Amino acid sequence: MHLTVEEALSIYPLSEAKLIAGAKGKHRIVKSINVMDAPDISDWIKEGEMLLTTAYLIKDSLEDASALLHTLNRRGSSALGIKLGRFWDTVPEELIAEAETLNFPLIELPFQFTFSDQMNGLFRAELSRSTSMLQSIMDKQRKLMRFALRSGRSRPLFESVSEVIGYPLAVVSARGDAVYNNSEYEDRQLLEGWPWQNRNQRIRIGDKTGLRIPLMQGEKCSGYLLYCSIDPLLLPVEESLFVQGAELISFHIHSGYEDYFEHAEHREFSSLLRRCLKGGLSCSELSQAAVKLEVTLLHSPFQLVLTDTASIGDDRQGELLRLKEEYAERPALRELNAIHVIMDEGLVSLLPVSQHTPEQFRALINECFHNLKLDKAYYPRAAVSSIKVKPEGLKEAFVEVRECMSMVRQWGAYGNVVHYRQLELHLLLGQIPADTMEKYINGNLRGLLSREPEYVKEMLHTLEVYLDNDGHVNETAKKLFIHRNTATYRIEKLSELLDVDFKKINDLMRLKLVFVFRKMLERE
Repeated sequence: MHLTVEEALSIYPLSEAKLIAGAKGKHRIVKSINVMDAPDISDWIKEGEMLLTTAYLIKDSLEDASALLHTLNRRGSSALGIKLGRFWDTVPEELIAEAETLNFPLIELPFQFTFSDQMNGLFRAELSRSTSMLQSIMDKQRKLMRFALRSGRSRPLFESVSEVIGYPLAVVSARGDAVYNNSEYEDRQLLEGWPWQNRNQRIRIGDKTGLRIPLMQGEKCSGYLLYCSIDPLLLPVEESLFVQGAELISFHIHSGYEDYFEHAEHREFSSLLRRCLKGGLSCSELSQAAVKLEVTLLHSPFQLVLTDTASIGDDRQGELLRLKEEYAERPALRELNAIHVIMDEGLVSLLPVSQHTPEQFRALINECFHNLKLDKAYYPRAAVSSIKVKPEGLKEAFVEVRECMSMVRQWGAYGNVVHYRQLELHLLLGQIPADTMEKYINGNLRGLLSREPEYVKEMLHTLEVYLDNDGHVNETAKKLFIHRNTATYRIEKLSELLDVDFKKINDLMRLKLVFVFRKMLERE
C-alpha cells in the first residue's frame, strides 16, 4: 500500500473520519495498517504504518496516550486513528495539541464503522490503484516496443521516449555535456557530482527523486540518461520501464546513423549532408541550410574523407562508430570541427583544409587506426578527396573518394590512407586498352628487356625506386641498400640502354607511365 494520509481520508468509509490534528503531516505515506490490541504495540510499529485503536489501553492515562503519540512519531508511523464512542467520547484537547505540535496526523474514526470496514476500503482502493498503475505500465511498454520496432522514425528519439514513459528526462554525454534536457532543472543541477559511476543510481534533483542510468554498449559507457521528478513510491514498480527506455536510447545511439551527442546544429546538418550525398538534396540547398545553422565548412576550402573496414553487418557498424568517436576525440582532428556521418559506403567526414601536409594528415589518420586496436589482423582504410572550394564540389568529392576506395579494395595497394591525387592518373589511364599498355611498355623498355632476366629484374627495380624518389640518387641508394656510386652507375647504364635523358621531364614521364601500366596490368 502506498497512499498518503490525505488520499486515505478520501476513501470510503475512512472519508467519514475527521483529521483533528497534524494537518501538516497529511502527506505522510500509509504503507500498511495495524490495530492496537497489546500494551507494547508501539514497539512493533513499522515505518509508514497507520495505527487504529479504540483507546482502550490509553483511556485512563493521558501520559500513556502522550507517550504512544511520541513513540509513533519517532518510529515513522503515518497516523493514529482513534475510534470514539466506546471508551472516549472526544479526544483530549491536550493530546490534540501535542499531535499538532508534532505535525502528526490524529484522526477521529466514526463509531458506526468497524476497523475491518476501514481496512477493506483502503485495500480495495489500493488494489484498484495498483491494477490501474500496472495497466499504465503495460501500455507504456507496448508504446515503447512499437517505437523501437518502427523502421523509420519521424520524431526525435529523446522527446519520443520521454513522452512514452511519461517523465521529463535529460541525456548527458560521456564528456559531461547535457545534450538534451526537457526537465525543469538547469544543466548545472543535473550534473551535480560529476563524474559518475557506471551503474543505475537513485538520485535527488532539487527536492525530488530521479534515476540515473548509464548508456552502455558492452563495457563502454557513451553517456547517461536521467529521469527527473519521479514519484518515489512508483520508482520500484516502474524501474524496469526506465531501464527499457535507456536500452532503447543506447541502441539507437550505437546504431551510428545519427550522432545524438553532437550539438543540435551539427546533428541537423549531418542529417542534411547524408540526404545530399544520397541525392535527395542539392548542394546549393545544403549550402543555404549550412548558413542558417552557422556551419561554415562548405564556404571555405574543404575535403571529404571516406573510411571503411573489412567487417560486415553489426561488426562493421560498431567499428565505424568507434572510428567516428576516435576522429572526434583526436585533438589534432577535433580542432578542425569536422562533420562525421555514417552511411552505407562507410564513415564520411567533411572537414576544412588544414595546415597539415598530406603526409602529416595520413599519419594522423593512421594513428587513429592504430589506437582502435582492432582484434582482427587488418587496419581500416581511408580515401581522401582533392580540395574543393565551392559547395557544388561536394558531390564530386564524394565520387572521388568512392572511386578511390573501390580501386584500393580491388588492387590492395597504396597503404591504409590514400589521396585521390595518388590514384587520379590511374583512374584516367584505366580507360586505355590492355594491349595498348603492353605495346607501350615493350616499346619503351626494348633496350633492356633483351638482357638476362635477373639483370632486367634488378635494373627495373632500380629504375622504379629512382622514379618514385623524384630522381634523387642518394635516396635511391638508401632505399636499395647500395652505395651511391653503384646507384649512379646503374642510372647511367639505364640511360644508355633505354636511350633516355633523365634530366628531361618528357623522358621521366614516359618511364613513369611504363611502371603505372605495369602495375595496372599485373592487378588485372
